[in-house]
Formats: sequence, structure tokens, C-alpha cells
Amino acid sequence: MSPKLRIFALALIGATLVACGGSQIKLADPTIPEPLIDKLPLSVAARYPENFSHFVHEEVVIGKEKWSIDLGRANEILFTQLFSSMFTDYRVIPPGTDPQDLAIDAYIEPSIDAFEFSVPSQSQTEEFAVWIRYRIKIFDDEGNQIANWPISAYGKSLTTTFGSDAALRRAAVLAMRDAAALVILQMDKATGISKLSAATLTPDVPARPAATENPTDEKVMQTIATEEPSDDSGI
Repeated sequence: MSPKLRIFALALIGATLVACGGSQIKLADPTIPEPLIDKLPLSVAARYPENFSHFVHEEVVIGKEKWSIDLGRANEILFTQLFSSMFTDYRVIPPGTDPQDLAIDAYIEPSIDAFEFSVPSQSQTEEFAVWIRYRIKIFDDEGNQIANWPISAYGKSLTTTFGSDAALRRAAVLAMRDAAALVILQMDKATGISKLSAATLTPDVPARPAATENPTDEKVMQTIATEEPSDDSGI
């Protein structure tokens, strides 16, 4: 092999190694502050699709390194904690279970439509940013779909404060917390899920106000979305 070809081959191998390398980000078990809201008097079940419970996003930034972002069970854990704080009875059902066989008011199926992120070299800033678009489908006790609600969430974090991997991880965490805040603030208004409660239809019993009708709840939810988790929390 000529010297020129040898140099070209070595350069090609080096570029391949860079593309195959990169950062692997994995989120730990998430938490959110306990929302200070009245639970809706609903019996609710949910089933999480596989790509929701074990979501992995991989992307090669053009001319740069490969990024792998593994949310693991973070979505499942976060939404279980979230919905448990919103409804008087909440359970997660396994695959194969027919929701219509259960004595419930509503069935929820969350999913992820899209996951995007940007790194400092793309945005020409010192920030990592993450966008997640969730979708929540809601069905009544007879299996009729009553809502198909998309939720767009966003989070960002500075590399100067946390370093590259930690900053991207934190941006993903804050995007998930943003989604949690939006769900608590807007879910009933966007989907009308509280109307499925038998308790709210009982004569002479006034319906409990939705969380979005209490102006103090918005301040509480802003805290959920923006609070910085501690460095050793993982999320």
C-alpha cells in the first residue's frame, strides 16, 4: 500500500472510531415533588407500551459524535407517580389485560411521539436542550376513545454548570418535569376526564374543582417543572 493510501485508510478508521464512540446517557429513577392538589374521584388504569417503558434515542450529530440517550424506566416511573397523585385509584395493568374487564372509570395509554435534542455545537450556545412530545389517549369504561392529547415538553441545561453528559441528562429530566406540570395543569381541561367520574354525576353532590381552576396550583406546578434535582439524584 502506498503511503498516501495508508494515510487515507488510517484517517478513515479514525473517523469511524469517533462516529462509533460518543456519549451514552442513562437516566435513573425519577421523582417529582408531591403536587398539592385534590385528587379526582376516578378509578383509572393505564398500560405502558414497550417503547414508553424502555425508551432509547440514538443520534449522530453531523460531523460529530454519536449520542445515546436511554430513558430506561424513567417515563413509566414518573407517570405512575404523577397519575397516582391525580386520581383516587390508579393502577398499571400488564400486557394482555382487557381494560373493559376491570371496574374502572377510565383507561389511559401514554406514548412518545418524538424525542429531539440539541448540543452546544449546533445551537452555538453553552446549552443542551431536549424536546419530548408525549401523547395521552384516554378511553371510557366501554372502550370509547374520548381524548387524544399531544403534549410538547422542553428542558435545557448549561454545560458550564454540569459538564456535557450531566447537562444533557438534566435537560431531559427538566423536559419530563415540564410534561408533568402540563399534565396536572391542563389534562382535565384538554381531555374532560373528570366527566367520567360517577361521583361527579351524583345528584346534590357538587363536583370537585379541577386542579387547573385553583390559581395556586400553577405556581406549585411551575416549581415541579423548573426545580433543579440534586446532583446525586440521577434525575
